[in-house]
Amino acid sequence: MTVIDGTTRSTPATTARPQPTSGVDVCAAAPKEHPRPAGQDSYTISEVVTFTGLTAHTLRWYERIGLMPHVDRSHTGQRRFSNRDLDWLAFVGKLRLTGMPVADMVRYAELLRAGESTFEERQELLAATRRDVITRIAELHDTLAVLDHKIEFYAGARRAPERHSA
Repeated sequence: MTVIDGTTRSTPATTARPQPTSGVDVCAAAPKEHPRPAGQDSYTISEVVTFTGLTAHTLRWYERIGLMPHVDRSHTGQRRFSNRDLDWLAFVGKLRLTGMPVADMVRYAELLRAGESTFEERQELLAATRRDVITRIAELHDTLAVLDHKIEFYAGARRAPERHSA
């Protein structure tokens, strides 16, 4: 996934990051192609709704709370989104999946706009979120083990009467 920090693009390094059990590191995957090339990337809110799956209400709310304050406007005042905005929305979507509170996402956006002097604070915010995700993954693994145990129990209970009739 491509993440925009300031004006430069960077793809997160994949070294020192554990691989998912599926063997595919989705963060190392090539960024999705933009619907339009740079320079021709002016999208209406309805187009962004189609591309992202977010609602127009959510996009307006993101702008209002400061999560997307840099959205350009046309001469008639309509929002015009860019490829950079689509990249940012993809990143925000990943943050949402982590369970990061909206207030922390807004804080991250504020730090990003403040520039390079906030690198350490941004890194710590993301590191704390990562720790929370690791904890949630462990909880989900424990839950999965309980479910697997119960599924095996019921599968064994169904087979048990068959054994007695043989």
